[in-house]
Amino acid sequence: MTRDESNSGSLMERQTTGEDRVRMVVRQLSEPRTANWIASEAGWSHEPTKRVLERLVDDSILHRDDSGTHTTYYPDYRRQAMQEAMRLRDSGHTVEELTDRLGEMKAQIRDWKDEFDIDSPNQLRGTLADDALDLDEEDRRREIAREWEHLQRRIQIVGFAIREWDFLEPTTVPAEASS
Repeated sequence: MTRDESNSGSLMERQTTGEDRVRMVVRQLSEPRTANWIASEAGWSHEPTKRVLERLVDDSILHRDDSGTHTTYYPDYRRQAMQEAMRLRDSGHTVEELTDRLGEMKAQIRDWKDEFDIDSPNQLRGTLADDALDLDEEDRRREIAREWEHLQRRIQIVGFAIREWDFLEPTTVPAEASS
């Protein structure tokens, strides 16, 4: 095994605890998932995964939805957005660079709207019913719809980071406790 091969292992394959892996999976959730799904992704058994998930719910890091046939867990999307905005602020990029990136993302969406004469990712998915499309074009449109949704989420977060640039500035002086 070469040095590159030994360093190429995924984070999930490194020495982590089951709880660490559950937390890693949860941080990446973009839609509600069951405890079984999360346990499978984390490579850990159901019961300890469920205990970790319940602790995360108690700590307001996750939300639990019991309204469906299966209980699902999903992150606090506001917390995720705030953390991502803080990462953007702390990343070393300037507000001008983020503003340029925001413009690029919006331009890409405008290009797709013009190319397909539609207004949303779901309208693009609706064009897949066209019998004249070949398999490659169907795959391309599916991928564009996914990317479009991703860019819409990124636009919101980057826009928030730009609007709140000064507020998100890291503090170097600890806040004084009021007495």
